[in-house]
Amino acid sequence: MTKLSVNINKIATLRNARGGNVPDLLKVATDIQNFGGQGITIHPRPDERHIRYQDARDLKAIVRTEYNIEGNPQHNFIDLVLECKPDQVTLVPDAIGAITSSAGWDTIKNQEYLTEVIQEFQRNGIRTSIFVDPIAEMIEGAKKTGTDRIELYTEAFAHEYALGNKNGIDPYVKAAILANDLGLGINAGHDLSLDNVQFFKQNIPGLLEVSIGHALISEALYLGLDNVVNMYLQKLK
Repeated sequence: MTKLSVNINKIATLRNARGGNVPDLLKVATDIQNFGGQGITIHPRPDERHIRYQDARDLKAIVRTEYNIEGNPQHNFIDLVLECKPDQVTLVPDAIGAITSSAGWDTIKNQEYLTEVIQEFQRNGIRTSIFVDPIAEMIEGAKKTGTDRIELYTEAFAHEYALGNKNGIDPYVKAAILANDLGLGINAGHDLSLDNVQFFKQNIPGLLEVSIGHALISEALYLGLDNVVNMYLQKLK
């Protein structure tokens, strides 16, 4: 079975928009695990516009499944990860101020830097994963860094699938076969949803974990509104 790690960044975004502590990020993380989620993912950014660095520290005591911290390995991020010691760190080359991730690593150009960072995390008992596009050279480059896993950047697949082009899965199948041959674990994430995740899982050999946030939280709103609206109506009778 492929594990589901739920990215809770959007919960923090909603909380921060109003101030205070509603919704309660720690309660959401606890509930997700109680509902069967097999991991919690966060992606703190330098401006802390959603997940705050203190959230990462507070979640350490709450997450009893798998704790995954994503981000660009700049100094503050590295220090935070080494302090929190999550089960997994996922290295993402997002630019400062980026709304969301938009590309995988150039693992050839950044090989020396990634290798150094990965060795530091592994010395501290933290499993490492590198965000990559489904390109053979980038996966081979990831292997040379010593990373434990790769995370396939799935936006292109999701876009093609939404257009009805199921052949958009082909580069990911080839990438997964190569990763398996190289002994790399495979994670995946970005724009996976209830519409496309089953097809993706069925076609990707050795898929260990998916990280899903934006779609899952949005779908929870759609699927839960009927219940909550009617709960309010009952209170107002």
